[in-house]
Amino acid sequence: MKQLVNNHLSNQELEDYQTKFKALADTKRLRLLNILSLRGKTCVCDLMEEMQMSQSKLSYHLKILVDANLLKMETKGTWSYYSVNEPEVDALLSEQLCCILKPSK
Repeated sequence: MKQLVNNHLSNQELEDYQTKFKALADTKRLRLLNILSLRGKTCVCDLMEEMQMSQSKLSYHLKILVDANLLKMETKGTWSYYSVNEPEVDALLSEQLCCILKPSK
């Protein structure tokens, strides 16, 4: 996410935020982010057990988070490993974004 110089967001920046907030607007995906923030890089096979989901359903939710750039994915052999994209999550939860989305005093 680029550093914002002023409070005016481009259409592309607005669409990027929309994608991220839509990805976060689901309990299962928030739980995945929570698990990964506590564990660090984790194999999808371990997430299936923890989330009690089939690989296809889990992959659907993970893809949304990866597409929103909130997770990073690394493939080793036949398994994929996921971790939180910390700089992206930090930017999304930053005071900077807060100041853009609320009026200045």
